Amino acid sequence: MKLTLILLAACCAAALAQQHKLVYTEDGTFGYRDTPVQPWSGYRVHDPDRPKPKTVDPGTLSTQDRPGRPPSDAIVLFDGKDLSKWKPNQWNVEGGELIATTGRFETVEDFGSYQLHLEWKAPKPPVGDNVMDRGNNGVLLMGDFEIQIFDPATKIYPDGQAAAVYGQTPPLVNASLPPGRWEIYDIVFTAPKFDGDRLTEPARVTLVYNGVLVQYNQEIYGPTGHASLPRSYAPGKSRAPLALGAHNNPVRFRNIWIRPL
Repeated sequence: MKLTLILLAACCAAALAQQHKLVYTEDGTFGYRDTPVQPWSGYRVHDPDRPKPKTVDPGTLSTQDRPGRPPSDAIVLFDGKDLSKWKPNQWNVEGGELIATTGRFETVEDFGSYQLHLEWKAPKPPVGDNVMDRGNNGVLLMGDFEIQIFDPATKIYPDGQAAAVYGQTPPLVNASLPPGRWEIYDIVFTAPKFDGDRLTEPARVTLVYNGVLVQYNQEIYGPTGHASLPRSYAPGKSRAPLALGAHNNPVRFRNIWIRPL
């Protein structure tokens, strides 16, 4: 009975396909020009003339021993040596790794919405006597919205652990690796939208941490801060530099790239 239903479905699909004339474009792409028009796109269903997505070399994945290769259309912010995409700072480069020292580390270019990849490693053993500083850093989206970086072995409050939207939303799960190993953040950030100075859509973030989804289209309630509620959005601000924080703790970074959306 099940096989009969599958065969009937296949026959129906073939019959429906035969109702439409298969055509080919000059480059060999096939499709139909006699199907319904999609109201949201203006193109026909299975339209061979619809613009094709550009081809991107996806690069390679990182290992603990070696950073991966970024996608071919990414803006490489740090490749192990070049700091030209960043404003002057006091951070150090050692052995192809960026080491936090003091002061905010900020891009020259402003960004709105984007896909961001970076890899970080907390010191092992922990550095510093202040428990709040252990492996402490942060990815500051638009310079205002912090995705926390923190020593995985230190038991901090949940909205301050690694991968939290700092002071607002803990990660869905703890996907941290042991201290001293490279941690990977893949962030999709949607910048806030405004009608003039009026906020119409808040910023949102999706974060994949070491391959695990830990923030899913999470609303960011305003600029993040320590021991405080979010501040109000800056009127009309939808682009700004990306920044990394610093708590006088030598967190290391490598393989930082961004794809504006």
